[in-house]
Amino acid sequence: MARYTGPRAKISRRFGVSLFGPSKAFERRNFPPGQHGVRAGRKKKSEYSVALGEKQKLRFQYGVLEKQFRGYYEEAARRRGVTGVILLQLLETRLDNVVYRAGFGNTRQSARQIVNHGHILVNGRTVDIASFQVKPGDVIKVGAKPSSQQLSTRMTDLTQAAPGVDWLDVNKDKLEATVSRVPERSDIDPLVNEQLIVELYSR
Repeated sequence: MARYTGPRAKISRRFGVSLFGPSKAFERRNFPPGQHGVRAGRKKKSEYSVALGEKQKLRFQYGVLEKQFRGYYEEAARRRGVTGVILLQLLETRLDNVVYRAGFGNTRQSARQIVNHGHILVNGRTVDIASFQVKPGDVIKVGAKPSSQQLSTRMTDLTQAAPGVDWLDVNKDKLEATVSRVPERSDIDPLVNEQLIVELYSR
């Protein structure tokens, strides 16, 4: 599946927030890229520009390309409820994000790779589609192959200090996580104002 493979530190610098996990490059130069980077953030942005920036931030945060992101929005708009919250829930319950939230990957990018390489089982069956949507009751488990176990054990060591999420019951000894419920808005920590994204697509 297509994915963003361009410079990550530059994207984080453009938006002023680390979108791809910890980055020493971003910490060293946390101002916009380009010749006028330090002064670039002073220019007043239009409402459209701000909303577009919010959409791009959320898209990059979850590693989703434009066409797929629009599909998530259209699905959220079809469902009953608050469109912005449903959009976040759809992104949050992607399998690669759940693997990341469970601590089996130290970034969403590494979690996506773990899924794509067939290291993850959902309800006992191998699932190698990063965008697979999990639901309450699903059991996400690292495969029994030694390579899968070693990789995920190394990742859990790296994520020991990372805070857990209330909607996942994680057993790191068994390398297993159960989805206990759909995440609420308060459970999700997006770096954006999702309502601006809804207004952008509603124009």
